[in-house]
Amino acid sequence: MGCSKNLVDSESLMRQFEANGYVCTHDSENPEGEIVVINTCGFINDAKEESINEILKFAQAKEEGKIKKLFVMGCLSQRYKEDLEKEIPQVDKYYGKFNYKNLLSDLGKAVVPSCDGQRSLTTPSHYAYIKISEGCDRHCAYCAIPLITGKHISRPMDEILSEVRDLVAQGVKEFQVIAQELTFYGKDIDGKSHIAELISRMADIEGVAWIRLHYAYPSDFPWELLDVMREKDNVCKYLDIALQHISDNMLSRMHRHVTKEMTYNLIHTIREKVPGIHIRTTLMVGFPGETDDDFKQLMDFTRWARFERMGAFAYSEEEGTYSADNYEDDVPSDVKQERLDQLMSLQQEISGEIEAAKVGTTQRVIIDRKEGEYYIGRTQYCSPEVDPEVLIMSGDRNLSIGNFYSVKITDSDEFDIYGEILD
Repeated sequence: MGCSKNLVDSESLMRQFEANGYVCTHDSENPEGEIVVINTCGFINDAKEESINEILKFAQAKEEGKIKKLFVMGCLSQRYKEDLEKEIPQVDKYYGKFNYKNLLSDLGKAVVPSCDGQRSLTTPSHYAYIKISEGCDRHCAYCAIPLITGKHISRPMDEILSEVRDLVAQGVKEFQVIAQELTFYGKDIDGKSHIAELISRMADIEGVAWIRLHYAYPSDFPWELLDVMREKDNVCKYLDIALQHISDNMLSRMHRHVTKEMTYNLIHTIREKVPGIHIRTTLMVGFPGETDDDFKQLMDFTRWARFERMGAFAYSEEEGTYSADNYEDDVPSDVKQERLDQLMSLQQEISGEIEAAKVGTTQRVIIDRKEGEYYIGRTQYCSPEVDPEVLIMSGDRNLSIGNFYSVKITDSDEFDIYGEILD
């Protein structure tokens, strides 16, 4: 359940299971195994409900004798372990975010040292996620992540690069670099961001075709990273950077450590230093104290910025956070929804225009899969699962999954673009 960082943990545990002789199936629609492990998300209320419903479903299956053992790990059980043990006792054992490999010893097995650091990929074999750190030191007012994962801890750079080389040897070409806050990478070690150095060294590894960056932070942005993105052809012109809001009132109350002026300058500089870059961001409406004028500023900013990719959500109060303890959740739910609908309607219009402008251009596309009459691929501007895809009519052509092709873009709609292979 939850984010790609959880997926990496699941893949690590799967590799250890397999090294101990188990056969693993990921996200099976019809689970047939005797043991079920659920990796939970505890970020916002909707995610928590989804995780709890999944636990309850398999708790029922256990009571009916359809499975023998049920284990739960991840962010939800890291934060609410004692409550879960009381409320859903059918689970054999709950593990947190960091002790989940103890599950092996509880089954009478042991961690295989030679496989530590390895993963059984659940993604298509040509791309993988690379987690470069755990935790977060930012402490935004609304966010429960630091309460769950703790302080930022950077992985050693050589360890990350070694993992990339191992995955390249397995046939991986595309790397999604992930962290709760990747631009903070290295600051916990010597006070300096080393994300630019890491990405530059990663880009120099033979066989790395694409590197895509997820979850940057606007405060204290490391400008040298933009130089790497511009100069290294295999670093995708794509940056995922959550901005949340634009009004000084909201940014201050959210504890974002940036101002409206700084944010405008940041977007301008990113686009100036990396021409053609596609920016993905996340925005929030309905945070405590958000006025009509705050929201108007957010709409105006969205019109100006013309984000290529943007998601938005309504504020959800999370217990234990600064905002839950100190602010009244005073924006009515219907107002939150109305603002969310307006913002997403504007973004849908912008996104449609941006994708339509690609018609007639030639793009380098990696093929992810085949569905019906179409091969489905992505450009460097599209991250898996969350961004538009390129649909290519198969016709008489046999394309290889995981290979790159030159594709002429012929059409677009609100969600996808269409193309044809150039001979």
